[in-house]
Amino acid sequence: MPVLTRLIPSPVVVDIRRGALDDLAVVLADQRISANGKLAIAISGGSGLKLREQFGPLLPGAEWYPVDGGTIDAAVKLADAMRGKRYDAVVALGGGKIIDVTKYAAARVGLPMVAVATNLSHDGICSPISTLDNDNGRGSYGVPTPIAILIDLAVIRDAPARFVRSGIGDAISNLSAIADWELSHRETGEPVDGLAAAMARSAGEAVLRHPGTVGDDDFLVTLSEGLVMSGIAMSISGDSRPSSGACHEISHAFDLLFPQRAASHGEQCGLGAAFAMHLRGAKAESGLMTEVLRRHALPVTAEEIGFTADEFVRAVEFAPQTRPGRYTILEHLDLSTDQIRDAYADYAKTIRS
Repeated sequence: MPVLTRLIPSPVVVDIRRGALDDLAVVLADQRISANGKLAIAISGGSGLKLREQFGPLLPGAEWYPVDGGTIDAAVKLADAMRGKRYDAVVALGGGKIIDVTKYAAARVGLPMVAVATNLSHDGICSPISTLDNDNGRGSYGVPTPIAILIDLAVIRDAPARFVRSGIGDAISNLSAIADWELSHRETGEPVDGLAAAMARSAGEAVLRHPGTVGDDDFLVTLSEGLVMSGIAMSISGDSRPSSGACHEISHAFDLLFPQRAASHGEQCGLGAAFAMHLRGAKAESGLMTEVLRRHALPVTAEEIGFTADEFVRAVEFAPQTRPGRYTILEHLDLSTDQIRDAYADYAKTIRS
């Protein structure tokens, strides 16, 4: 008998609401996560330390591990510290860097991982990828999807607004990434996973068209769900293709070329997505993206994130080198330096008119 369905890797618990963290101990006591309460909890030096004071007494069997930075060295150090201690699971309690470090460390020692997000800066909350700084700049590493996701809207509201807005740019960039995936299918025959594409597109559209702001719980739920769905879409496809195209190539180029000046990941991806849509001639879509990004106080030009037009041109020119083998509108057009400069000038003129 033919197989009529497929199994989709996804968390067993996704809890997004105000007060979700009040039930953290209950979630961790789930027999699918922890049988005896022996847990490792990785925390940041900021919000994580405050949450340790709150939840330490409720988790007497847990051991706490402060994590310093989002580097591959920090992830290996965390893995080595946990090794051989027979934990049931490891919990990441913090922002994107803590979650990425903990996902990698959990994979290294073979533990299920719970993500407790304290901000919504990017779609790494639920993705099967850890993005970590290394000696060559920054790398992406395949890891298992978290077994559980908790997002407490009250905690998210305490995070710096810029971090929350960053997630908006990352979610919206899905639409450019899907357009690149479909372009690659037409031009190179690369297969498109329809389910993964549908989930990533739905996540991006939901955030793009929601009338609310980061001050509204309803919008924060939509953004949180969009970032989680983006991560599951990547798990379905087996790579970052549903959420990463020219938009992310441009962002990675900023990170590598200007490591001390790069803006947040989502800010760069949102700008990269709007410019990529402009390049493919989707002027209405690019215009809507820039309108929404502006409404959420996100940058829509290079100057608004601290770069000159020439530096933006340099980043776009370098961008295809960040993802060898990935086919996007940048590889398709293969623009010269002068053509990129002209395209950016036209983009900037269009969004200012």
